[in-house]
Amino acid sequence: MKIGIDMGGTNLRAAIVDTKGIDRMEQVASPAHGTEQEAIDALCKLVERLFDDGIEGIGAGIPSVIDRKHGIVYNAANIPSWKEVHLKDILHKRFGVTIAIENDSNCFTLGVARHGEGRRFGNFVGVTLGTGLGGGIIINHQLYGGMNGGAGEIGSLPYLDSDLEHYCSSMFFSRVCHTTAERLYNRAKDGDGKAMTLWEEFGRHMGNMVKAVMFAYDPEAVIIGGGISRAFALFEPSMRATMATFPYPKSVERLHIMPSTLPDAAVLGAASLV
Repeated sequence: MKIGIDMGGTNLRAAIVDTKGIDRMEQVASPAHGTEQEAIDALCKLVERLFDDGIEGIGAGIPSVIDRKHGIVYNAANIPSWKEVHLKDILHKRFGVTIAIENDSNCFTLGVARHGEGRRFGNFVGVTLGTGLGGGIIINHQLYGGMNGGAGEIGSLPYLDSDLEHYCSSMFFSRVCHTTAERLYNRAKDGDGKAMTLWEEFGRHMGNMVKAVMFAYDPEAVIIGGGISRAFALFEPSMRATMATFPYPKSVERLHIMPSTLPDAAVLGAASLV
């Protein structure tokens, strides 16, 4: 058995994973605003609630650029105190098992590749829509992280007055709509016209994001996860209308784009690291 960890901007989740899937899950609020040591302690305490002699390894997905070999976390998004954390060494010293650290969006993408919709594609991009915008890349059925583990950081691509993350994540709803994605989702489902118009606007930004992914990677598929993905039906029409302006229509026609329905994909992907 293994433990998979998903350290998101809102929640910190960990689960025991065996050959059948998730056996037991634990969750706490993300220690985003704590000190470096407070965040480390919160992570270790959560793992302690699951750890026993049957655990063979621990894999963790962190919103950051990762030194995979040494398991060092640099400048974690949404955890400002984590500038340089030697997380692999810390967890190994504490628990004495195999440890692997990876970017959280890469863990989502790995989970989808091995357990979900990505199994039928050799080359695809996983996109996570949540507190931020992240991406993971699968090439020839293998995760591609790049030289510094930063491949797929599509949220940092310049866009309009900022970057894609500000328009294709919860930042869009807080900054432009002055509300949350969940509230706007519920209003749109109730037929609120203004809410539906804002989801249409979000979809146009999503369409431009997908076009950027197509220019950079030309994948077979784009698979979308994260909390905002459940609103896919609300933003899909305007997203696809924007994608129609891509200069290579045949590429758009061949591209598969879908939300993932795999629960806890990032946790499953993290566990698969070890």
